Amino acid sequence: MFETLMNLVQQQAGQSVINNPAIPNSQNESVMQTVASSILSGLGQQAQGGGLGNLLGMVVNGGNVQQSPVTQGVQSHVEQNLMEKLGISPQVAMSVAGALVPMVLSKLMHKASDPNDSSVDGNSILGAATGQQGIDWMGMAGSAMADGKLDMNDLLRVATQQGGGGLGGMLGGLFGGR
Repeated sequence: MFETLMNLVQQQAGQSVINNPAIPNSQNESVMQTVASSILSGLGQQAQGGGLGNLLGMVVNGGNVQQSPVTQGVQSHVEQNLMEKLGISPQVAMSVAGALVPMVLSKLMHKASDPNDSSVDGNSILGAATGQQGIDWMGMAGSAMADGKLDMNDLLRVATQQGGGGLGGMLGGLFGGR
């Protein structure tokens, strides 16, 4: 998963990192690695901070990644890490994160939904974000979204059907139930 993210960041980093006069060339690789690792940890923060439904909806539907609360949260996380870990100014960090995060997440979601691309899928994205590998997230999402959208009622219905395991167990863990 990290390798896929890193490749996407490298592909998109032209103007915002590599050709950015505010970022010394010697820092380009560090910036790209920080962005990729921060996107991954930011997805984890979103999943564990009550945004699992939004993240699941983004993975399942693709939708407007640009306007997603998940994207906004991850973007903020990337900005913070660029400033804290690399000492990049707030303006440059905002510019880099604003250019890269929505584009990288959009491409990641596209890759996840592309049946001809086996580098990443919805289960691997959600597994990496939640730390819960080996769960059929997409199968559970499909049954949860019987009405075509994902909301808390759908999540609660799946939790009840799962009898405390699967997504129900995960949600219980997120909200202190286990």
